[in-house]
Amino acid sequence: MKAYAEMTKEELQSELDTLKVEFETYERMDLHLDMSRGKPCREQLDLSMGMMDVLNSEVDLSCEDGTDCRNYGVLDGIAEAKVLIGDMMENNPDNIIIYGNSSLNVMYDTVSRAMTHGIMGNTPWCKLDKVKFLCPSPGYDRHFSITEYFGIDMIPVPMSETGPDMDMIEKLVSKDAAIKGIWCVPKYSNPQGYSYSDDTVYRFAHLKPAAPDFRIFWDNAYGIHHLYDHDRAFIPEILMECKKAGNPDMVYKFASTSKITFPGSGIASLATSLNNLEDIKSQLRHQTIGHDKVNQLRHVRFFGDISGMVDHMKKHASVIRPKFEAVEEIFDRSLTGLGIGEWTHPMGGYFISFEAMDGCAKQIIHLAKKAGVTMTEAGATWPYHQDPKDSNIRVAPTYPPIEDLKVAAKLFTLCVKIVSAEKLLGIN
Repeated sequence: MKAYAEMTKEELQSELDTLKVEFETYERMDLHLDMSRGKPCREQLDLSMGMMDVLNSEVDLSCEDGTDCRNYGVLDGIAEAKVLIGDMMENNPDNIIIYGNSSLNVMYDTVSRAMTHGIMGNTPWCKLDKVKFLCPSPGYDRHFSITEYFGIDMIPVPMSETGPDMDMIEKLVSKDAAIKGIWCVPKYSNPQGYSYSDDTVYRFAHLKPAAPDFRIFWDNAYGIHHLYDHDRAFIPEILMECKKAGNPDMVYKFASTSKITFPGSGIASLATSLNNLEDIKSQLRHQTIGHDKVNQLRHVRFFGDISGMVDHMKKHASVIRPKFEAVEEIFDRSLTGLGIGEWTHPMGGYFISFEAMDGCAKQIIHLAKKAGVTMTEAGATWPYHQDPKDSNIRVAPTYPPIEDLKVAAKLFTLCVKIVSAEKLLGIN
């Protein structure tokens, strides 16, 4: 079939009439399918059920150094957990704090402390006239919601396959001391699945920010979430690169096991310089005596070491890889050559990013919901939910059963066709 833009008005109207008849068949199916969030499916959760058996009332809950995990103490996490997560994050255990169940919570707290008490002796952000954050976009909606909640001005930065626009970032941070940070998902980004190039990481490490308390919020959410053994992303380790560049304190690096073991019941972590660690712990000790050491020990006993975690993630990949491939195959078969959309082909992570024709994303999502498929809200991948082109749609393939997913993907492509044809005909 020729591209929609090359069709005559009569041809396009005939195509639209046919598509609407097909859409009515989906409406009669009374579907209730959800592709709105990047949640692990039941089969993935089942992979971690063995964690429930590694600790019981008969086992010793002491660490190798004698720490009793049942009691108070150990503000920054047990040594064994710091070794395990350090290997996962590619960082020295001495540079790591192990927190509770949510890295998003850690990011929120980090911004909150900067607002109320400042970073390493600098003026608390709440006492400044203006605070700004750079936001590579499309990006992670929950990152943006944190900075929006604190009233921080968010500046979108364009994304490409190599990462955010570094020319723009270098220029802005070097001239504006009100810019205090940037959100980053460096590997298998949300939603596009892009991984930063070596050059992008090196340029981040060599930034010369005007603000002494500027920090890179490096969310390594998908660091070991590869879909393929033979084709996976490798990026330079940012803390080491910053140290070599003379910027050792510029990065907060976050991670968790939420999409490795049980979401909401994993362990979260932060890796950063020793100076940052001392600054954070000086505040953290007023917040807690220590996080859940029993859960930390549970994770260590379940995985053993990083090799056990890597093997575990291969099992995850075997569950969700067919889902990604099914969605991409349906998109390729249904939309290739029509000129009405483009989509990413990620090698890891949890999302596929779809770019519709300008001005079509909201209507596509509305039409899909009308037929029983819930997608992520249009605009969610941009600061303030304001997609300037109304074109980006985040597709989350992991949660639905694969047969439901195929139905949802086919319906989605049908909605893309209908809305695109209507736009070209001037109907919407």
